[in-house]
Formats: sequence, C-alpha cells, structure tokens
Amino acid sequence: MVAAPATALFADLVGQGQAVALLAAALDQGRLAPAYLFSGPDGVGRRLGALRFLEGVIGGGAGDASLRRRLQAGNHPDLLWVEPTYSDKGQLVPVSQAAAAGISRKAPPQLRLEQVRGVSQFLARRPVEAPRCLVVIEAVEAMAEGAANALLKTLEEPGDGLLILLSAAPDRLLSTIRSRCQTIPFARLTPTDLALVLSRVPAEASDGDDTDSAAPAAPEDPPELLELAAGSPGALLSHRRQWRALPPELPQRCAALLTPTQGTVQPQEALALARDLSEALEVEEQLWLLDWWQLRLWRQQADGAQQRRLEALRRQLRAYVQPRLAWEVALLELSGAV
Repeated sequence: MVAAPATALFADLVGQGQAVALLAAALDQGRLAPAYLFSGPDGVGRRLGALRFLEGVIGGGAGDASLRRRLQAGNHPDLLWVEPTYSDKGQLVPVSQAAAAGISRKAPPQLRLEQVRGVSQFLARRPVEAPRCLVVIEAVEAMAEGAANALLKTLEEPGDGLLILLSAAPDRLLSTIRSRCQTIPFARLTPTDLALVLSRVPAEASDGDDTDSAAPAAPEDPPELLELAAGSPGALLSHRRQWRALPPELPQRCAALLTPTQGTVQPQEALALARDLSEALEVEEQLWLLDWWQLRLWRQQADGAQQRRLEALRRQLRAYVQPRLAWEVALLELSGAV
C-alpha cells in the first residue's frame, strides 16, 4: 500500500505553501534535520505547522485522529513544549497560564536557563512511543544570554532528538543558533487567505499562535484591529482580546484628548487620564493601547511630532519608568495643556 503524501497532513494550514512543501518533503523522504527554525510573524500558523509536522514524525503521515488530539493537548510522553515564563514567588509560570493565575505582568516573559537545561535533559532520554524525543520552544528570541548559550550547546550536540524553534524575530537570535537550524519560512496571509481562515473557526476559538485560533471580526471591532493584525489571524484574535479587556471609557478618552477639533485641554483632564491609565492597566496593556492610539492618530492627521512623542513614551514604559509619571508628562505635552 502506497502511503499518502505528507502534504495531506497540512490541509488546514492556509497560505503557507512554501513551508508545507519543505516540511512535507522532509517527511516523504524521511530526511529530518535535527533542528528547525519556524520563522515568521505571530499568529500565521507556525504553531499549527509544528503540530502537524510532529504528527507526521510520530505517526508516519497516517492521519491518526487520536494522536492529533494528544499533541494538541500536549499529552504525549515524548513531546516537551516550552514557552516563555514569568517568575512569581520562586515559581516559573508559563505565558499561557499567567492570566488565569493572576500573575502580575509588569516585566516581559523570558525563556530561562533552567528551561533550556530541561530541554537538554529531555532530549537525552529514551523515547517511550515516538521514534525520537521532540521539543518545541515558542518565542525562542525571548532568551537571556545564558539561556541562548545553553541552547547553542544543545544544538551542537542534539543526539537523536528533534528540536523546533518558533520565532517571530529570528534576527534577535545568535547567528550560530540560526546556522544550526533548517529555516522554514512562514508568511503573512493574503486578504483572501485571511478571510478563508476566519470563515472556518468559531468565535470561541482558543488562544495561541495558530491560525485555527482566530475568529471572524465582530461588528464592534474598531477598524484599527484588522490593520494592526497585518495579515495574521492569530494576531487579530489577540488584538480583539486586548481591546475587549480595556475599560471602554479609556480609549474613548484617549481619542478625545487629541482629536483635531478638540479645544483647550485642562491640565486636570490630562492628569486624570494618566492616573486612570496607569492604575487600570498593566504595562503590557498600556503598550498595546499605545499601538492602537498611534495608528488611530496617524489615520486622522499623520502628525509626526505626535508619533515621536508617543514613541518616547513607549520607550519609557519599556524601561520601567514610573508609568503614571511617564503618562502625565506625555499627555500634558501632547494635549498642549502646559
């Protein structure tokens, strides 16, 4: 009996012809690299591509529904899925669990040295069911120097395991790490492919960097969300979650503060908005609101001075300047209240 081509495994991965061709060829020919770098924007299907590729590695392209469910749930003894973590009270909390755990997200998540050491230990063990041990590392660019050096050592001595790195910013990786991986490029979706993906998935789809985690745009979504997504279904869902988590009056007050028809702004008004933004939102949420606000302002009046001041505010928030003070100074200057 002739086995079906591996391309059938990737039937639900839309708009990624080059990635599918490379991965399917590796499976069909039985020539697997020890490490792959799935490179491309967040939310365009890198995670889905990794799951389907692993399904082919383990199941030989047989299309096993049970295996697919186990991989999706992270319930396979020979698969280790690693994601950036927050450090909270001596514990590492993965990004996907941070919100449910009520973790403060003032500092960005990281891939840490102990996580990379765990990868090396996992790859050194004997597989239970699969032909080899399998590791996926998400957002691999979120590594400190020590973790990056440890990962490089693992890539230099991979053993019989298979490692998949997912990265939206491969240029931030050590060149020596990139050179030891076969790069699989993932692209932004065309408008037609984006519409196709969005038409397939339910509104209650789950989170993740995966094209089957996006949902059709709701009528109440502001037009900026689709533009911010830039061809990424997963990014569209992420932006929608951010938008709906905001207290609705905050973006309205931001938009009203700098409208072209706005009259004289009182300092108290700018200071009150700065206070409410810093108290109601985590820094990550403040940074996202800045993305939305900058795009909205640029569409309204394309004022370069405004954009530069908001970029300065972004740098201050990322540098852990006291958020309320940073907002107060920026809003007072932008509104002309001082």
